[in-house]
Amino acid sequence: MRQWLWVIAALPLCAAALAGQDRFAEMSGGREVYHAACASCHGADGRGAPDNLRGFEAPDTFPDFTDCRATARESDGFWGAVIHNGGPARGFSEIMPSFREALSAHQVDEVMGHLRTFCREPAWPRGEMNLPRPLVTEKAFPEDEMVLDLAFGAEGSPAITSEIVYEKRLGPRGQLDFILPFHFEKREGESWRSGVGDIVAGYKHVLAADLDRGALLAAAGEVKLATGDSARGRGKGVTVFEGFGSYAQLLPRSAFLQVQAGVELPTDTELANRAVFWRVVGGKTFAQGLGMGRQWSPMVELLADRELASGERVNWDVVPQFQVTLSRRQHIRANLGLRVPLNDFGPRTTEVLFYLMWDMFDGGVFDGWK
Repeated sequence: MRQWLWVIAALPLCAAALAGQDRFAEMSGGREVYHAACASCHGADGRGAPDNLRGFEAPDTFPDFTDCRATARESDGFWGAVIHNGGPARGFSEIMPSFREALSAHQVDEVMGHLRTFCREPAWPRGEMNLPRPLVTEKAFPEDEMVLDLAFGAEGSPAITSEIVYEKRLGPRGQLDFILPFHFEKREGESWRSGVGDIVAGYKHVLAADLDRGALLAAAGEVKLATGDSARGRGKGVTVFEGFGSYAQLLPRSAFLQVQAGVELPTDTELANRAVFWRVVGGKTFAQGLGMGRQWSPMVELLADRELASGERVNWDVVPQFQVTLSRRQHIRANLGLRVPLNDFGPRTTEVLFYLMWDMFDGGVFDGWK
């Protein structure tokens, strides 16, 4: 009921915006258009106009454009969809009207440029650098996410590996992450068995972010605790420290490249060998609705790793996959792919990989669907 009261209260504002489209057409410059079309609700300073001037009670999702924590993480495409098609375009309140008929595409771009000036902290990487999450490669952008990862053995004895991944952003460039793995397997002559794998805790930090060059660089460190039963293949049986770097590069026409390289350092090399790994991802995002709707991101990962011991060789895998946004707000996404060994086929088998991802900062699991 409260939502409809907000809509009714906002109708005069919406009507005024649409009636003034001829006046908007004569305006240029993001600041001028913002003050004419947006400031009556969002305030001249971007913090939001007072309720008594705005004419309605602001919903919980009403933005404060000076809050870099909320605004910098979103891309211009995200905000452009809301301005162009209204709040429901991203699962927000109907109070936000569509300016599709009132503002030109150029004016929308200018308004977004002005919105960016409200965030005065340049350390926050822009949302354009937040590329689709691959199935294996660790991305460079810091997140507030919960992810359920699943891997199903497509060959040999039935086996399922699952991971619950929790990522918490710290400030503009830091991120804590925790991974809780579970293993389920059924060996010949046995019933299904399950157990916890090696629990992981880590920290990632963005070292450099350059939107003009479309480049983002991060470094991370993790510790894998020996909590899994190594005899059943659920862990390495020794604590392992891992360090790696991640790189993201925007390419023309919504294409992108991601790279990760790192080293694994066990605390006891009698139980596990040191190892290195490197991963490369190429992909492209397609968006429905003139670039403002559901996003589809086909990707291909090339994975390599090698234990640093005499006689060991490089293991190569390829992982074709595609990610799709499920909710209107695009904070719930899924990815499905196939991990195929390119060499050493005996010990290593093909796996079906899947994840379901929830961007916690953008709302609850059931928010933003309509």
